[in-house]
Amino acid sequence: MSLPPEKASELKQLIHQQLNKMDVHGRIREVLAETIREELAPEQQLSTEDLIKALRRRGIVDDVMKELTFVTDLADGELTSSPKPSNFNDKQSTLLKKTNIDPTRRYLYLQVLGGKAFLEHLQEPDPLPGQICSTFTLCLHFRNQRFRSKPVPCACEPDFHDGFLLEVHRESLGDGTRMADATTMLSICDPVHMVLIKTDIFGETSLVASYFLEWRSVLGSDNGMTNIAVELLGVGTESKVSVGVLNVKLEVYPQLNQTLSQEIVNTQLALERQKTAERERLFLVYAKQWWREYLQIRPSHNSRLVKIFAQDENGINRPVCSYVRPLRAGRLLDTPRQAARFVNVLGYERASVIGGGGKHEQWCTLLAFLCRNKGDCEDHANLLCSLLLGYGLEAFVCVGTKAKGVPHAWVMTCGTDGTITFWESLTGHRYIHKPINPDDPPAVEQPKPLYPYRTIGCVFNHQMFLGNCQPSDSVELCVFDLNDESKWKPMSEEAIKSVCAPGATTSLPPFPPLCASMIDSSVTSNEIEMQLRLLVSEHRQDLGLTTVWEDQLSYLLSPALASYEFERTTSISAGNEEFQDAIRRAVPDGHTFKGFPIHFVYRNARRAFATCLRSPFCEEIICCRGDQVRLAVRVRVFTYPESACAVWIMFACKYRSVL
Repeated sequence: MSLPPEKASELKQLIHQQLNKMDVHGRIREVLAETIREELAPEQQLSTEDLIKALRRRGIVDDVMKELTFVTDLADGELTSSPKPSNFNDKQSTLLKKTNIDPTRRYLYLQVLGGKAFLEHLQEPDPLPGQICSTFTLCLHFRNQRFRSKPVPCACEPDFHDGFLLEVHRESLGDGTRMADATTMLSICDPVHMVLIKTDIFGETSLVASYFLEWRSVLGSDNGMTNIAVELLGVGTESKVSVGVLNVKLEVYPQLNQTLSQEIVNTQLALERQKTAERERLFLVYAKQWWREYLQIRPSHNSRLVKIFAQDENGINRPVCSYVRPLRAGRLLDTPRQAARFVNVLGYERASVIGGGGKHEQWCTLLAFLCRNKGDCEDHANLLCSLLLGYGLEAFVCVGTKAKGVPHAWVMTCGTDGTITFWESLTGHRYIHKPINPDDPPAVEQPKPLYPYRTIGCVFNHQMFLGNCQPSDSVELCVFDLNDESKWKPMSEEAIKSVCAPGATTSLPPFPPLCASMIDSSVTSNEIEMQLRLLVSEHRQDLGLTTVWEDQLSYLLSPALASYEFERTTSISAGNEEFQDAIRRAVPDGHTFKGFPIHFVYRNARRAFATCLRSPFCEEIICCRGDQVRLAVRVRVFTYPESACAVWIMFACKYRSVL
């Protein structure tokens, strides 16, 4: 492959800089003098081959080659450096792998060289070899590139030693192929978003810290290299408390021909902060004015759930519109309904609060939500709305209440024919909304709502925010004609754009791409099935019962599990007739068949088994007594992006009926 002339000269310049940096010319002169003095007769000429052999023998060639390639530790899931694919490479390998880099691109090499002062783990004993322990994992996102460190045991000084090669590239004006210089890099205001996740011995994840690293300080260092002590603060109610410090080393590669002065870098950062603060101040002034006008329409509006700002995991108030953005899933999800199923199988967990006092509000940034693999209803609704917008639908997040006045968030889509559809992000269910007309005479039959929602205060997406100003905020009475300002009071789209459009402010968290699943569906299904067989056998043994498994019957349960998942995704039932026919053929006359399917979004077999035993129907199958009892269990794991999964389990038994 031939390079264009300008690229070739650029590459030569890079190699020349590297050779000068290592003083290779001086070392070659020393070897040349030494070789002539020690190994050659006075009349003998020194050939090029002889000199190269001498250089190889002294390791100089190897040193140069090592310096010209980056070595990165890809153990347990570090990503490749390319910004285009966003799939994790999670091979359980401890080998150091050389990463091929494009010599015409600029890179930021970010190394995490240990942590300290994680005082919550001060008394944590060192794990014994092979012992399962709680671990820390560091997740990074930078300009459409995602990385994950290898897990390290939780400790006061966690042993992080990972390197991440982040490509610094331009995305506009046809400059994507040209190497970024210092001035261009200074104009790239995207931070490196770092999220620290803790995984306990049961596989449960929790969010420890979320930090936005300002990396451009490295542009003002003399040698293109700088060390930073990153103090991580807690999340939610602990957002002002330090949880630990990470030692981070930043290096620009290849080295910059011309570095900037620290004063220029600091001035640029100060100007960006000033611009952001001014935009946020103006939006706050506008939001206060809008709220005053909204209250003047009807005093009862004060009690409606009209949410203009929401706190993120770091306790920072952000406009709700900034939590939503059109998000394309590439080839990872094919349909809007499949996207709804993916969001549904991400775990649900309310934000924790110390002591009583009800629910603590915490809307997570998308990276924190995806890395933790679980979140509150608002996190699910924001992600589902973003995905539906990516599919070209007119989607909005709705904020209101469910039964008993419990605050809730769900998603609404408006069809071109005026059809209003509600999407429940926690279950994947869809409901068609048909408003009730309270002025109709009693004889007119009114539609009975099937959805669980009671009131609605506002709807929003990345461009619009509308407050409900109808006489009643009851969902069943609401008319969703969003263009009618007598029913829905809009905010200025320009005002929203000034603080919520991509790149509008430096305080806006960038949206990461989705990553493909790292779970092997077949292997995981087999593992869980084997563990459940063992647990059932032990449970029956404790009851004094023998256990005989029938593999063929277990296999026949597979179509039913596939049918259940297909129905959850598409709302269409298929394949049930073949399953029933196969079971009738497998169960002899005079025998009884019983089956119990159940669905989970986690892969812990022991926890699933304990849940199954709480069902009297399942317990009846597992503890079945009778003549010629044969047991069966089938597990099917359906994988989704971000390693989310739907786990279907079916227990079954057949036995001779004895009257």
